[in-house]
Amino acid sequence: MAQRIIDLVLSALASLVSVLLSWPYWRNFEYWPESRTLWTLYVIVGYLLAVYVFYAFLGSLRTLFLHDAQGRPDATASQEKQS
Repeated sequence: MAQRIIDLVLSALASLVSVLLSWPYWRNFEYWPESRTLWTLYVIVGYLLAVYVFYAFLGSLRTLFLHDAQGRPDATASQEKQS
């Protein structure tokens, strides 16, 4: 359960950084839509989707590393055989 909370917090922070990097302020306000309401809705929905994508990515990355670790022989067992 703690790992899920950590993944969710990391996903939220990574998504927040992504939103801040894409904010029009950094681009000298070159583009703003006419409707501020739709712009706000666009940013909120984009943020939630980004959290989901980062969360799924972290889960699949953990699974990838677990499968990789299972495929390798244990380093301590190979050292014991050499002794």
